[in-house]
Amino acid sequence: MSEIGYVRGDATAPQGKGVKIIAHVCNDLGGWGKGFVLALSRRWPEPETAYRRWHRERAANEFGLGAVQCVQVEPYIWVANMVGQHGMRTGSKGVPVRYEAIDRALGAVAGRAADLGASVHMPRIGCGLAGGKWSRIEPLVGERLVRRGISVTVYER
Repeated sequence: MSEIGYVRGDATAPQGKGVKIIAHVCNDLGGWGKGFVLALSRRWPEPETAYRRWHRERAANEFGLGAVQCVQVEPYIWVANMVGQHGMRTGSKGVPVRYEAIDRALGAVAGRAADLGASVHMPRIGCGLAGGKWSRIEPLVGERLVRRGISVTVYER
C-alpha cells in the first residue's frame, strides 16, 4: 500500500500528471467565504457557483453531511465539494467537523477517482475552520483512498 504524500505548496495548483481531484470540506449551511474555499474561488468560480446552487436546491438533491459534488474546472482537474462540517462555528456542541461525514465523503471521492483514474489532492481537510484534528482525519484518508490504490497528496503551506 502506498502512503500519503506531503508537499509544501498550494492545493489549488496540484502537482503531477494526469487527472486530479482537489478535495476539500464544506459546511452544511451553504456558506462559502472563509478558509481554503477563498483560494478555490480566486482560481475558478465554478466550485462556489455549483455549491451554492446545490445547497439552494437541496430539497431536490442529496445535499447534506457526507455528500460530495464533483465540479470539473479544467480538462484534467476536478474539485470535490465534500459536506463534512455541521455549521460554521465552534459552540456548545463542539467543533463543526463531522468525521463520519468526511469518512463517507472520502468514500465517494474514492469511487470518482477510480472512475476517472485520478489522483487526489487536498489541504489538511477538516483541520482549519472546521476545527478537526489531522490525527483523526489522516487514517480516514488512508482507509478510503490510499488503501484503494489512489495516490493522495496533502499540501502544506
